Amino acid sequence: MKVGFIGAGRMGAPMVRRLAGAGHDVTVLGRTPEKRSSATELGATGVGCATEVAHDAEAVALCVFTDEQVRQIVLADDLLGAMRPGSVLIVHTTGNPRTAEAIAAQAGDLGVGVLDAPVSGGPHDIAAGTVTVFVGGDDDAYARARPVLCSYADPVLHVGPTGFGQRVKLINNALFAAQIGIVAEAVGLAGRLGVDEATLLSALPHGSGTSRALESIARVGSASGFISAVGEFIGKDVAAVRATAADLGTDLGLLAAVVDAGLSSAKGQGN
Repeated sequence: MKVGFIGAGRMGAPMVRRLAGAGHDVTVLGRTPEKRSSATELGATGVGCATEVAHDAEAVALCVFTDEQVRQIVLADDLLGAMRPGSVLIVHTTGNPRTAEAIAAQAGDLGVGVLDAPVSGGPHDIAAGTVTVFVGGDDDAYARARPVLCSYADPVLHVGPTGFGQRVKLINNALFAAQIGIVAEAVGLAGRLGVDEATLLSALPHGSGTSRALESIARVGSASGFISAVGEFIGKDVAAVRATAADLGTDLGLLAAVVDAGLSSAKGQGN
């Protein structure tokens, strides 16, 4: 397939490499000569304008950092208007479901499909082709985009209509942040009971209390160290979860208390 790609950074670069490796013809936005050169090294063609990325593309993937950037590129800069009828826009950025819904409402008149497809995992998962993608959108757009998504993701999970990929991802992020908080609280309890943190983290992944968060923290060696390493991303995700829940007329319930108490405790341990 002919694929356009915007956002070939920490998460996007391994996606581009796998797309090119799978035989897709990939065009990447690179606003500087250095970034266009980097696109070439990934096996893609670099161009300097977002609308050029969409030229003749059967699918355009967007992997930028914030919801605001998605709106700017797709709507204000009119990436959507540059896409051809029958193509599909794949939004990997985690954000508010209403953004995907607003884009889809405009895209329908242009004959462009829209998928909100946030990912769960890191660059190493993408490089291995094992990152998880939660996809929201109609069946036809999903079927057309599967060859792109399956180049770097497994499993690819179709979880409902437009906006539902974001809903599931935001719940996932809230749960992951809460699990980090629970581990941090457990480390605090261990300290009060005289159990060394390193000993605890080497033992618990083998027990029934394990989780992906616990295993990740154990690999780093401490709760505070893990939070320090991923704090920017966890903070962004938690803020997005809270804002989106409020926008949709709900809140995080007990998850909010666990996130607040646990992460505050872990940060305190690192001071």
